Amino acid sequence: MENDTLSLDEIVRRVNAKAADYCALSDRIWAMPELAFEEHRSVAEHIAMLEHEGFRITKNVGDIATAFVAEFGEGSPVIGILGEFDALPDLAQVSSATEPSSTEGGPGHGCGHNLLGAGSALAAVALKDALAAERIEGTVRYYGCPAEETGGGKAYMARAGAFDDLDAAFCWHPAVFNEVATKSTNAAIWARFSFTGRAAHAASNPHLGRSALDAIELMNVGVNYMREHMPSNARVHYAITNAGGEAPNVVQAYAESAYSVRSPNLQDAERVFGRVKKIAEGAALMTETSVKVQITAGYSNILTNNALQDVMYENMRRVGPPAFDEADYEFAKELRKIALTDEDVLASVEARDISLKDKILHDSFLPLGTDAFDMGSTDVGDVSWIVPTAQCYTACFAIGTPFHAWQLVTQGNLPAAHKGMILAAKVMASTAADCIRNPEIITRAKAELKQQTGGRPYLCPVPLDVTPGDPRAKAL
Repeated sequence: MENDTLSLDEIVRRVNAKAADYCALSDRIWAMPELAFEEHRSVAEHIAMLEHEGFRITKNVGDIATAFVAEFGEGSPVIGILGEFDALPDLAQVSSATEPSSTEGGPGHGCGHNLLGAGSALAAVALKDALAAERIEGTVRYYGCPAEETGGGKAYMARAGAFDDLDAAFCWHPAVFNEVATKSTNAAIWARFSFTGRAAHAASNPHLGRSALDAIELMNVGVNYMREHMPSNARVHYAITNAGGEAPNVVQAYAESAYSVRSPNLQDAERVFGRVKKIAEGAALMTETSVKVQITAGYSNILTNNALQDVMYENMRRVGPPAFDEADYEFAKELRKIALTDEDVLASVEARDISLKDKILHDSFLPLGTDAFDMGSTDVGDVSWIVPTAQCYTACFAIGTPFHAWQLVTQGNLPAAHKGMILAAKVMASTAADCIRNPEIITRAKAELKQQTGGRPYLCPVPLDVTPGDPRAKAL
């Protein structure tokens, strides 16, 4: 048994000592889901816990009311652990259900961010306790990061310099597998397209009207025709957020849509987005309307870091997978039987290990070093361009669980989810502790990041004239 205060055994012991408190925190956040930039109660819960633990709190980071930093210790290295707590709209769901059980349309934690924020806080507290025990030099920071889902909160925080003096950053995400993330992600640009026309009576004098809704529909058709002629690894998604009203006998004078454009790096995403803008301008020209384009959020692609990932994987392997019990398996089996299709399960495993399709919960580890690419996007990418960053995924949900869906929400406060969260806290805290014990890890990680960026400074994908409090930046 190791007795070094920063050893894996000691970190695991410290996580276990406070795990129940942070599982309870995750359940409180699960029960009070809040949308992007509106996570005031969730932030208050996290701050209260971390203040009680002795952290110094800085609020309104980057001029965002729901962004904060909790800090403990002094000097170098400075370790950041990233937390999130925002929910998604229209996913309200009761716990432990095997069928949709809410029609109220309220928000729900369809990506497990109730677990994410609490698990990262648990890791920060365990690392803090280890440093305090022997008065070891170093600084631990928990970053309360809002609006990951649709607002790109970390991009705003990065633009404000919140991560500039970090030596390393760690994070995690609830998942259906246990693995260290080695995949890059898509960069993304979110924008609002607002069309303005002229109202008219649709029967008496339609020729006097200029339909903004027609412009929206023509834009969507144009973008859909573009799909054949854009890179195969790019993605374009849209939603009509304002159809101009509910009266069919009125020519709609105003309509609005939201678009998300993704590509493997920011420059490629900007090129595809430029083509989308031209299509919008063409739709306005065809309908004699005007269009205003406003970028509302942006995400950089993730730069992975082998130096940190290797250490993280070794710690995950040594800690061991979640110890799921019979009750965990029974509920997961029932959910699989009733609410998950064969297609759900296949989609869950095909990019990793198809042989896992017959498993119910993941009780092992995926190997390190896959070259697969994650088509999704996250503002963790913005942090990774500034400081060496590593993250892990841990099994919190049944294999086959679709994300951003009620099937995930219903599992988000169950014991199986807590077990995955606790594993993540142990892995992040022990990897951060290794960086403090062995500064050479950070040296290698920084050298790798410099090589990846070629010395290019971080460029925030969100324009300077858009601020988190601006109505233009609200979640769409």
